[in-house]
Amino acid sequence: MERKNSALAKYGALIGVNFIYACTSIFTKMASRQEMLSWPYLLWLAGAIGVMGVYAILWQQVLKRINLSTAYMFKGTGAIFGLLIAGLVLCEPITTHNIIGSAIIIVGVTLYSKP
Repeated sequence: MERKNSALAKYGALIGVNFIYACTSIFTKMASRQEMLSWPYLLWLAGAIGVMGVYAILWQQVLKRINLSTAYMFKGTGAIFGLLIAGLVLCEPITTHNIIGSAIIIVGVTLYSKP
């Protein structure tokens, strides 16, 4: 049981890190809505860089515990998170093609993660 919880924690951390990476899209999108080099633009850009810094540190910690090929394969979940963020936070339209692409990613991740 402990081994199962350990694996769950590793994969949960991996997915969480990919979610953090996807959150940079919020900051970059908000920066793109500002006048170039204005204070709001620079603040949103600094937020994006800050989130990427947190992501980089956490990604290294995840790589200590998970095989690189497995961790890299899960980066596809970032695309799904990006789609959710675009629709829910940024109010952008989600197309049928977006949903089909996300479903393909989910199937791939599921098939790869099965023992």
